[in-house]
Amino acid sequence: MQRYFVNQPSIDNRFTITNEDVHHIIRVMRMKEGDQIICVDSSNQSAICRIAEITDEQVIAEVVQWMEASSELPVGITIVSGLPKGDKLELIIQKGTELGAFQFIPFISARSVVKWDEKKAAKKIERWQKIAKEAAEQSHRTIIPKVSSPLNIKSLIQKSESFDYKLIAYEDEAKQGEASVLTQTLAEMKNGQSLLFVFGPEGGLTEQEVSSLKENGFKACGLGPRILRTETAPLYVLSAASYHFELLE
Repeated sequence: MQRYFVNQPSIDNRFTITNEDVHHIIRVMRMKEGDQIICVDSSNQSAICRIAEITDEQVIAEVVQWMEASSELPVGITIVSGLPKGDKLELIIQKGTELGAFQFIPFISARSVVKWDEKKAAKKIERWQKIAKEAAEQSHRTIIPKVSSPLNIKSLIQKSESFDYKLIAYEDEAKQGEASVLTQTLAEMKNGQSLLFVFGPEGGLTEQEVSSLKENGFKACGLGPRILRTETAPLYVLSAASYHFELLE
């Protein structure tokens, strides 16, 4: 059943769907009055709804049944990705959303080949956010992960102060056989707690960046015996978290 995020609460158990979702319902899905969809309101509650009215500007959906089950990870994992080349960040956002990430923060790392262009910033972030929205709908999430503006290391360290746990994926730790920090961190985390996880760009993080992060409460960890690409490592971590918090339960 197709899912749509409605940025408002229901009124008298009715949702009003507008903007591009109207086009998707009418032109892409070719739905008609009486068809059922799932609506997610501004408080992240999901409901099975029946389409009651369709116009060119809006779709009215009536609640049939509110849904109790949640598809969200019980912990909030924020992925910090050193700006990679090409469309790799789009892949990280899409697949990371499907795997349960709570938020994405692009990171302007010393070794990022891509240079951030402030003139194109708004359009770029809008595209990333749209990718997160579509992936959240596809994977039946109840939240759309936020994609923030890229941060430099100083801003990242300031933002990290509000997180319960802070880790760095560092390939030197993997080469040395470190394999316990991630496992221990997941074992310590309680439902509702937050984890900020930093991943370098293609060239990895510099020693200076790692030192600065460690001085501010981050722990470096390996991700198994193999060296993972910048677009693979976040998906590895989210999969490990899903296994620990969802499958083992």
